[in-house]
Amino acid sequence: MRLYEFEAKKILSEFGIPVPQGKVITSSEQAKRFAEDLKKPVVLKSQILSGGRGKAGGIKFAQTPDEAYSSAKELFSLKIKGFPVEKILLDERLEIEKEYYIGVTLDRLNYKIVVIASSEGGVEIEEIAKKHPEKIKKIGLDIDEKLFSFQAFGLAKMIGIESSDIRTVGNIILTLWKLYKRYDAKLVEINPLVLTKDKKIVACDARMSVDDDSLFRHPELEKMGVEKRHEEGEMTQREKKAKEWGIPYLDLDGEVGMFPGGAGFGIMGNDFINYFGGKPANFMDSGGGPTPERLAQMLVLLDENPKVKAIFGARFGGISRCDDFAKGVVIFLKEHGLSKPMVLRMTGNMWKQGLEIFEKAKKDNPELFKNIEIHGIGTPIEDIAKRAVELAKKAKK
Repeated sequence: MRLYEFEAKKILSEFGIPVPQGKVITSSEQAKRFAEDLKKPVVLKSQILSGGRGKAGGIKFAQTPDEAYSSAKELFSLKIKGFPVEKILLDERLEIEKEYYIGVTLDRLNYKIVVIASSEGGVEIEEIAKKHPEKIKKIGLDIDEKLFSFQAFGLAKMIGIESSDIRTVGNIILTLWKLYKRYDAKLVEINPLVLTKDKKIVACDARMSVDDDSLFRHPELEKMGVEKRHEEGEMTQREKKAKEWGIPYLDLDGEVGMFPGGAGFGIMGNDFINYFGGKPANFMDSGGGPTPERLAQMLVLLDENPKVKAIFGARFGGISRCDDFAKGVVIFLKEHGLSKPMVLRMTGNMWKQGLEIFEKAKKDNPELFKNIEIHGIGTPIEDIAKRAVELAKKAKK
């Protein structure tokens, strides 16, 4: 789960790492007032949970308060990788002499925490690794292994830090490692860490991602206003509603709504939809033994999604029973109604009873079933996925 730059910088500052004087603003008028109070040139940085904002025009410089106002107005009109700019971080503009990179992350291949430093900052670490691998220096540590001061100072020396600044930069590297451990982070990086023309070391930009499974251990993040979100972008309204209902759910950019059994069946269903030329509109997991009411809520999320043109439902009954699956669909139909075509298949535990529930409900309320095709074990799941793609494409025409 990624933090905004201003959130990461706040944490860095609390740990004693120097950051530029700055303020988060949500209007052009606030930008002008802060620039007036600061009495310095400023840099305006769009706060989005995505990389590449500089290339997309999401960072601007302003010499005067009026320029800050007009630049903020322009940034607030932007969408970067589909995400609207709703917050801007205004920082004092620094006179930079040299840029460096430092970071701490997890080496999943070797099961190590890796502390990384480079004499090349201001660009993505992947680009540095590709073009100048010799300029990247690393220290690998076991999960329970400590980073010592002499190692951090040595790393600073390896990337060309002047003798007079080795202690300062070494302590920042050491603090970054402590911060990484303290917050159960997946990644903490300062890029760039700059040496200013007046010989100060400052964290000019920062990125931080934490393991969202550890959030219960960090109430201080909640006090900062940090809510569960994606690595890129805030949660959609449907995702927030699903979270309230306790339903694992992720919006995607396709047109076939996925109404699966468990997570494994959901992944397989998404693969089938892609194979037959469609695109899933979501990933969803019902969890083991879901109640009919929970299943009905899952369908509400799909039916109310304007991107969904058809719904693909598949239940392999094991712990989760097909009769409960059928009851959930019937509850949804009676209480909410279905506005788009849906094709369903059930097999496994209690599948015959599930079909009987559907037959009875259809007999009592035939109008509720006009948009549904229901199949049992006799129809291969590949045929159901293919049919869902056909229905979605037909609805788009």
